[in-house]
Amino acid sequence: MSRVGAGGAPALRTPAALGMWARPWAWLTAPGSPVRLALLRALVGGYLTAWSLARLPAHVGHADQSPVRWQPVGVLAWAGTPLPDAAVVALAVATPVLALLFTLGWRFPLVAPFAALATLVLATLDSSWGQVFHTENLLVLHVGILAMAPAADALGLRSAARPRAGPPVGERYGWPVRLAAVVVVLAYVLAGLAKLRASGLAWVDGEVLRNLVAHDNLRKALLGDAYSPIGTRLVRHGWLFAPMAVASLAVELGAPLALTGGRRRSAWVVGAWLFHVGVLALMAISFPYQLTGVAFAPFLPLERLAARVARLLPGSPAERLVPPT
Repeated sequence: MSRVGAGGAPALRTPAALGMWARPWAWLTAPGSPVRLALLRALVGGYLTAWSLARLPAHVGHADQSPVRWQPVGVLAWAGTPLPDAAVVALAVATPVLALLFTLGWRFPLVAPFAALATLVLATLDSSWGQVFHTENLLVLHVGILAMAPAADALGLRSAARPRAGPPVGERYGWPVRLAAVVVVLAYVLAGLAKLRASGLAWVDGEVLRNLVAHDNLRKALLGDAYSPIGTRLVRHGWLFAPMAVASLAVELGAPLALTGGRRRSAWVVGAWLFHVGVLALMAISFPYQLTGVAFAPFLPLERLAARVARLLPGSPAERLVPPT
C-alpha cells in the first residue's frame, strides 16, 4: 500500500515482496528534509575539501614513491604498476576543486559523481603502498552516498528546488541521510565483531587492549614516529584497561542504538566521539572525520541547529532558506 507523507506528498510504496524487510525499508524511505540533506552535503563536502587540501603534498608525493612498495588494494587492485606520475598529480590537484564544487552544490548531478570517484581513488592510493589506512573509509562512503542523492536541491548554487515556507519533506531526501547513518553503525559493529573474532571474550579483561597500546607506542618510539606519552604511562596500571575495553566494545556493538533516536542516539554519539578521543590519547591515532564530529552528522537534526544559528543572524540568507521547526 502507498502512504502519504507529510505535506500531502505521496510516500514511496513499500513492496509486499520485502516481507520481514518491509519495516526497515519503510523507515529508510520515509520522507525527509532537503535542508537536512543539503547541510549534510555541506559538512561532508567541507571536510573533504579541507582533507584533500591538507593532504595535497602527501598525495602529490605518491608520484615519487618507489615502485617496489606498490601493493595495490581495493579499486586499484588491478594495477600491476603504480599510476603514472601525471595522473597522480592531476588527481591530487583536481580533488580539492571537485570537493569545493561538491560543497557549494554547483552543477551537483555532474560534479558529485566525479568528486566521489576522485575521493575513492585518492583514499585507495594512500593505502596502496604497504599500509592500509581506515581513517577515510566513512568519508569515502558518505561522499558516495551523497553523490547519488539530490543533495543540492536546497542551499546549493543553482539549486534545482529551493525549499518553500514550512518544513519541506520528500522521499528523495530521507534515504541518503538514513543510509549514511546506517553505514556509520555498520562500521562500528564490524569493528566490535572483529575484536571478538580476534580475541574472544578475553578482550573484556583489558590485557589485550593493554598489550596493543604498549606494542603500538613502543613500535612508534623505536621508529621515531609520534607516540602517546599518556599511553606509555597508563600501561603500568593494568586495572585501568578492563573498563576501557568494555566501554570500547559497548560503543561498537551498541551502535545500532543510534538509529533509535532520542537520548539513546545522543548518548551513543557522545560515547563514540569520546572513544576516538581515547584512541588519540592512548595511541596517538587520529580519526579526524570522527573527531570533528562530521562522521556523526547523519544522526543530528542539522536543520534545527541551522535554524537556531539563523535566528541569531536576522536578515541573513540562511534565515530565509532554513524552514521553521
